[in-house]
Amino acid sequence: MFYNQPGWNQEVSEAPIRALVSLTPAESKRLIAKGIAVLPEVRRALEQGIVIIARGTTNAFVVEEMTGNKVEPKCRYAAGIIVDGELCATPTDTRMEPVVLRHGKLDSTPAADALQEFREGDVSIKGASAVDPEGNVGVLAAGERGGTIGEVLPVVLPRGSHLVVPVGLEKLIPSVAQAARATGIFRFKYSTGLPVGLVPIPNALVVTEVQAFQVLTGVKVVPVAAGGIAGSEGTVVLSLEGEAAQIEQALSLVKSIKGEPPVSRPAARANAAAADFNYDAMAQWQAWKGGPKSS
Repeated sequence: MFYNQPGWNQEVSEAPIRALVSLTPAESKRLIAKGIAVLPEVRRALEQGIVIIARGTTNAFVVEEMTGNKVEPKCRYAAGIIVDGELCATPTDTRMEPVVLRHGKLDSTPAADALQEFREGDVSIKGASAVDPEGNVGVLAAGERGGTIGEVLPVVLPRGSHLVVPVGLEKLIPSVAQAARATGIFRFKYSTGLPVGLVPIPNALVVTEVQAFQVLTGVKVVPVAAGGIAGSEGTVVLSLEGEAAQIEQALSLVKSIKGEPPVSRPAARANAAAADFNYDAMAQWQAWKGGPKSS
């Protein structure tokens, strides 16, 4: 469900002011990362517990905002990606390791081991591939055991830990449940890239551009359009409403993230071009399974 915080729905005390802003996918990722970094659940875990930042391009921005360390190229902080118009994976030998923070400091414990220590207040931050209007999210998985989310869910759900999901509105789809029923690795005969399943992520605290603006500035946000050309593909257009001070703060925030460079293409892919397999889904998947695997 979408992240919510008391006070967001309070009426403004003066005539509202509106601003219309457009954000490219990279600018949205930066905004969302800033919002994630100030969530009360995240701040508490940074002070008292463990935060694991799983791989993902949006999470590369989260790492930068929460640690102050530069992550470049950000494509290496990812396993599954969509690039060249195809569903792809990055080679395992070039991927950066997920970041673990213990009491706010970088910790060398492998993410899989740190996850087994999770308790109620600990936080796992995992990106998504899709979000629907109800705040449901899902992530694509080419691994038959569900990839990273297949490891995370059996821990955070029964233990009551926090699962925070940053996801841009460029990934908005009509229904995560419907999409999950329509996918599955072994269901596809043809595929432009690796065949996948969409794994729903239950009990997630979902943060899009809307929630990020709200938690950072208190403005009300309505998505009004999306799309673009010539490098602005995936841009979202948002109407912001609030008191003068809130709008000025939001505009300053927008100015600070404008011009964020797009995430670069990886130097190599773990799976060859779909055309090399005549788009045969299983041939691509079997070839990938015999080489570098995604997680």
